[in-house]
Amino acid sequence: MSDLNTRQKETITPGALYIVSTPIGNLADITYRAVYILNEVDLIAAEDTRHTRILLDHYGISTAFKPYHEHNAYKMIPVLLDRLESGEAIALVSDAGTPTLSDPGYRLVHTAINKGIKIIPVPGASALLAALAASGLPTDRVCYEGFLPRKKGRKTRLEQLADEPRTFVIFESPHRIVKTLSNLSDAIGGERRAVVCREMTKKFEEFARGTLDELIDKFTVNNPKGEITLVVEGTGKRSRTRDKRNKYNV
Repeated sequence: MSDLNTRQKETITPGALYIVSTPIGNLADITYRAVYILNEVDLIAAEDTRHTRILLDHYGISTAFKPYHEHNAYKMIPVLLDRLESGEAIALVSDAGTPTLSDPGYRLVHTAINKGIKIIPVPGASALLAALAASGLPTDRVCYEGFLPRKKGRKTRLEQLADEPRTFVIFESPHRIVKTLSNLSDAIGGERRAVVCREMTKKFEEFARGTLDELIDKFTVNNPKGEITLVVEGTGKRSRTRDKRNKYNV
């Protein structure tokens, strides 16, 4: 396998936190640089050690790794900071894609920055960008919504999206997608175009396109499986109120 590192050596920075993007499905969707970094750092902080073990075994990477996730973040942050401040280089990975997007990685990054620790991103796969690129909806201005609140604040967030002029992206689980599509239909209108991006880069990859109401009908009959990224068109109209509040509304 050709190795980018043989052409351009990269020296690992002691005490640096590397934010490493990993595949969202297909294990081949990882950069040469990411494989090199994961091989050379002192420790990998992994959101899901089961997913990470599969990836590391596939590429023959023997670097030690520890779990860092939503349920142990506050306990692990001081541990990881101590190791960083002692000069160890650490790679942060999520279970798939780019860390810090809708996962606790941002807490570690934020705290590390406040401690003066160098942050080095290693870009790569992203469900957000893959879904937008394949959606066919406008991408000149986009809004990332992540996961909608399940209960408290959900109605308010949906009402706000009714006036959102930009294409927006939501992460959702397969067993909640019909409910979310129905909630969106009620809040912003069932005729709004959307794309349900399912199992991207995997064997059963699917891009279901249609109006919100058409997608409700489709997935009510055929229960979806796998990870879902939902892309919904905006109103297409610039919000005067929002533009007055922030002239650089992106």
